[in-house]
Amino acid sequence: MGIEVVVEGLTKSFGHHVVWRDVSLSLPPGEVSVMLGPSGTGKTVFLKSLVGLIKPDRGRVLVDGIDTVHCSERQLFGVMFQDGALFGSLNLYDNIAFPLREHTKLTEAEIRQIVHAKMEMVGLSGEDSKYPGEISGGMRKRAGLARALVLDPQIILCDEPDSGLDPVRTAYLSQLLIDLNAEIDATILIVTHDIQIARTVPDNLGMLFRGNLVMFGPREVLLTSENPVITQFVNGRRFGPIGMSEEKDEATLAQERALENGDADDLGTPALMPQLVPSPGLPERLAVQRRMDRVMAMLPSLPAAAQQAILSEVGAAGQASADPEGGRTQAQAEPDAWNLAREQESAQFQAGEDTAVQAGEDTSVLEEQDEPGRWPRDWPGGAG
Repeated sequence: MGIEVVVEGLTKSFGHHVVWRDVSLSLPPGEVSVMLGPSGTGKTVFLKSLVGLIKPDRGRVLVDGIDTVHCSERQLFGVMFQDGALFGSLNLYDNIAFPLREHTKLTEAEIRQIVHAKMEMVGLSGEDSKYPGEISGGMRKRAGLARALVLDPQIILCDEPDSGLDPVRTAYLSQLLIDLNAEIDATILIVTHDIQIARTVPDNLGMLFRGNLVMFGPREVLLTSENPVITQFVNGRRFGPIGMSEEKDEATLAQERALENGDADDLGTPALMPQLVPSPGLPERLAVQRRMDRVMAMLPSLPAAAQQAILSEVGAAGQASADPEGGRTQAQAEPDAWNLAREQESAQFQAGEDTAVQAGEDTSVLEEQDEPGRWPRDWPGGAG
């Protein structure tokens, strides 16, 4: 199981510029968390502070009882950097093998087996001899993820995993992270400003803005929040406290409210999207049951909108479990309130496959895309 990461009063500044102050939160063990925030709010600095690459001004980061701020214990982490951070003079195979050669005593045969398994997992099979300068940004991103996985870390930190990827490959990468969590039960933190990832991937959501942690907790809390900063950001609206380069002043906000004439209130907040579930053939995520227990225990203390969203998901899952055609007993469905998402996804996939068969189309592409934990085979190495 992944390890809990506890952040206590973390503060970081560069000169007179305070990046963020007094950030305190806990990344639950084995769960997937996302940290949101506009560009320039210090998300990457926060991630690097967790792993010990940047020393904060004050505060603690406790990982398995060890304060990473004052020690060099980093082998529990696997980091996927925003630009891949590959060595330009090494080919992909040697880049991915580098941590194994530096931190283990494995033989080259053992290293080769591990590296090829991770490369296949991210869709880079057969690309051993290519150099970072010869491949696309998306391929460099996936090579960086493969390198982050070779030491089988208990904590995986992903810095803008969607950066440089088109929407389709971003969707595949999101699914890959969920599949990885199902397979190795690692604690995962993703820093991003991609709203699709925020709505479909995490168990927990947080947001940094203007040097402060606005909120961190179960995804339903942030996604149903009426905080104007959060509402503006998760809905991608111009009107709100977030400006082009800094926080807007009261005069600007008042002018915007006058121009809106109440129209913004009619926009509402989009309904919660189902969270991604592991690909067919993979085990259920162990974190789901742990999260269920934790969220239900704190339910009375959550805002009313978040309570309603959580109970709606639980109720929907209960109705699905009562359907005799669902092939699942109520006892099986009760421990996992989010199994409805899996049933919906499976039904959609089966409907697409049946349509393809009726039309006389080749279904091999559908089957290959559904292979657990693997990049689609019709992209040999990928192009982006």
